[in-house]
Amino acid sequence: MNKPTSDVKVVATNRKATHDYSIEDRFEAGVALLGTEIKSIRAGQANLREGYVQPRGSELFLVNVHVSPYDPAGREGHDPLRPRKLLLHRKEIARILTKLSEKGYTLIPLRIYLKNGRAKVEIALARGKRQYDKRQSIAARDAARQIDRTLKGKNE
Repeated sequence: MNKPTSDVKVVATNRKATHDYSIEDRFEAGVALLGTEIKSIRAGQANLREGYVQPRGSELFLVNVHVSPYDPAGREGHDPLRPRKLLLHRKEIARILTKLSEKGYTLIPLRIYLKNGRAKVEIALARGKRQYDKRQSIAARDAARQIDRTLKGKNE
C-alpha cells in the first residue's frame, strides 16, 4: 500500500527570529487549540511576531501569539492572545528546561504550520545576538550575494 504523504502548509513564520537570535536547537510541538482557533489558523490568520514560549511548572505555553478571531463564530469566539499549551514529550520538555536554566537561552516560535491536518509549532532554543553579531551576519550574507553575482556573470 502507498504511504500517506505528509502535507505541510506553513501558516505563519517569525522572520525576525533568525535576525535577532542564533538558533541552537529546533523542536516540533503540537498545540492545544479551541475549535475557533484551528479554523482561524487554517484560514492563515496567525501572527508570531511578538510571541515567545514560557515554561510554567513542567509545561510549556505559547504566549503572545495572535490568532485572529474566527468571524462566523460571532461572540462565541476566543481571546486572540490567550496562552496556548504546547504538546511535547516529557523528555523533550526536560531537555528544554535544563537548557533554559542556563544563562542567555530563550525559547521562541519560528513557524506555525499544518501537518496532516494538525497545527504544529516549530520552536527553537536560541541565544540573543548582540548588535555586532547582527552586523557580521549581514556582511557575510552580502559577501555571499556578491560572490554569487560574479559567478553568475562569468557563466553567462
